[in-house]
Amino acid sequence: MLASPKVPRRDWERGAEGGSLLSRSAIYNMDMDTPTDLPLFTKLYTLAQVLGILSVVLVGVWVGLYRGGFGWSAFPDLQFNWHPFLMVLGLVLLYANGALIYRGFRSERKRKLKVVHAVVMVSALVCAVVGLVAVFKFHDSKGFANMHSLHSWIGLATVILFACQWLAGFLTFLFPGLRSSLRAAYLPLHQYFGLFIFAGAITSTLLGLSEKAIFVQSVGSESVLVNVTGLCVAVFAGLVTYLLSQPKFRRQATEDEVLLTDTVLE
Repeated sequence: MLASPKVPRRDWERGAEGGSLLSRSAIYNMDMDTPTDLPLFTKLYTLAQVLGILSVVLVGVWVGLYRGGFGWSAFPDLQFNWHPFLMVLGLVLLYANGALIYRGFRSERKRKLKVVHAVVMVSALVCAVVGLVAVFKFHDSKGFANMHSLHSWIGLATVILFACQWLAGFLTFLFPGLRSSLRAAYLPLHQYFGLFIFAGAITSTLLGLSEKAIFVQSVGSESVLVNVTGLCVAVFAGLVTYLLSQPKFRRQATEDEVLLTDTVLE
């Protein structure tokens, strides 16, 4: 009786025998798909969400109680107030949550997370663009000069870089999408500029809060509110950066993803 020919196994099947991409036991362990320190991750992630939402609420309270609320063209004096609110909502809270999608919802399939990531990020970008329109229209109505401060320079550069980053990510990872080797080569740049843009957004936000507080000469309870808002934004940024920078919190590829692509893209 003739023995059936031996079919060579693929790298992921060979495990440690052939210097494979992943060992067989590692693939099975992926089904758990949990960070190495889940309790710490959960606590820090929850605290970050609380501080991020609180930052947006505090900005809304500030402009509502002390700056007259919101308005548009019919109320040019109130039109500016959309700027700090939308920038904190978009470039701080939504942007951070878009970046944390892969770690906060690690049980979902990678393709679904990519779509959600793109939608959240484009929502953040829309908020930022409307916020820019609001401040430019306010300045024009008052005859104020545009782009005269460090806050405005960093803020506009951050939004432009963010738009380029979103477009590059969409073309690379979603539609039409590049082949695996090119995606793997671009991924570190995408991750680096993601953090760089977030740092620019936080820097611009803190400069903007200080600049506006000085411009309107806020004192007493208003000054305290602005400072507390700035502290919430700063601590929120620190927590988000820590969650994104720690390898132990990264989402691991599932078995199905490895079988389909033979490439691990975090």
